[in-house]
Amino acid sequence: MEEQVIEMACPMCQDDQHLRMMAHVDEIPYFGEHTQVTVLCHSCGWRQTDFIPAEGRKPGGWTFDIESETDLSVRVIRSSSCTVCIPELDLEVNPGSAATGFVTNIEGLLVRFIDVVKMVANDIGDDEIENQQLLMHMLHRLQHAGKEGKALRVELLDPHGLSQILDERAIDRELTEDEIESLPVGPDPAVFSA
Repeated sequence: MEEQVIEMACPMCQDDQHLRMMAHVDEIPYFGEHTQVTVLCHSCGWRQTDFIPAEGRKPGGWTFDIESETDLSVRVIRSSSCTVCIPELDLEVNPGSAATGFVTNIEGLLVRFIDVVKMVANDIGDDEIENQQLLMHMLHRLQHAGKEGKALRVELLDPHGLSQILDERAIDRELTEDEIESLPVGPDPAVFSA
């Protein structure tokens, strides 16, 4: 990937000399041609990565039920505009201003949730027993998803339609107008239009 200078200020440090963009076109199996775009600042280290499909997409949602250990290897493409939910545990990760896209698998998604639950559990005081028990329950469900007959549902909600779960059992749908209006979309796409 060759770096190209972007003539705009870094959205984090406002340095207008060190912002660069790299683009790489690749074929993602079962998902088609994509361009991976990375914008980075050599001054402060800020970095933004996203995946843009060659063909246009509609706002969409994907649902997948983790029913066995083999489901942990199902591929997931999550764009920087995607909200990831685990409804049974009332867990949700919304894209923020520094959200990045990534390709992983179901296990990788669960590990991200596990890490956050562990971090929150470490920050809660010993006197908050009810919250500790709730977090330990969440941690157990995340760590045992697909094992011992414990199914768990994962949802991807993407107003830009760039995310997908790559499995024949994954269910896709269009987002409702209310969902599209209420979902955060992550980083300002103006960064990529320079």
